[in-house]
Amino acid sequence: MLLHLPEVLTRDDLAEIRSALTQARWADGAASAGPQAQKVKQNRQLPTDAPEARLLGERVETALRRHPLFQSAALPRIILTPRFNAYEGGGHYGNHVDSAIHSDPFKGLTVRTDVSTTVFLNDPEEYEGGELIVEDTYGAHEVKLPAGDAILYPSTSLHRVEPVTEGVRLASFLWTQSLIRDTERRRMLFELDMTILRLRTQLGDSEEVVGLTAHYHNLIRQWAEA
Repeated sequence: MLLHLPEVLTRDDLAEIRSALTQARWADGAASAGPQAQKVKQNRQLPTDAPEARLLGERVETALRRHPLFQSAALPRIILTPRFNAYEGGGHYGNHVDSAIHSDPFKGLTVRTDVSTTVFLNDPEEYEGGELIVEDTYGAHEVKLPAGDAILYPSTSLHRVEPVTEGVRLASFLWTQSLIRDTERRRMLFELDMTILRLRTQLGDSEEVVGLTAHYHNLIRQWAEA
């Protein structure tokens, strides 16, 4: 499931994050990639030991946690502290699938990556290229969103970032270990949740809506990994 999350970050969030990143010490993004990914990764990344890394990551995480679509679609068990990257001067990231396991140096956790999220930090007009291409059973999907918006997709998806030929593309990226490991079950739960919300606006807490809500929570109870 590929899902657009509008207005994750406020304008104040964006201004303060971008100001901090302008003054930050960046590193070669390939240094954090595996042997295969190193061959196709050309970008800059904010090192986890940079003074700004933890506070900026926590700010993005807080914003995601309060976004209802993220909560419904990801059903997060553990959110890895968000990281930051920059693409410019032809920088790109070729086709790859995210590693199945990632470590979070701030939380001291090793996490299975079920859901990938990219939060865009500048507007599409500020750079040329840099589209995120995500492939699934329905084909390739091109994503280039307004500043503050995010895209969520299964970490099993093949994806890439096209070369940035002008300007700088700034983004935050992160992984989530979901309560629901299976991608298809997460999709079904999300669609059921959205249907319940729509019905509630039309019917209120009718007997039918309450019944569907009970089914929703009972499915989570049956499928969730505590």
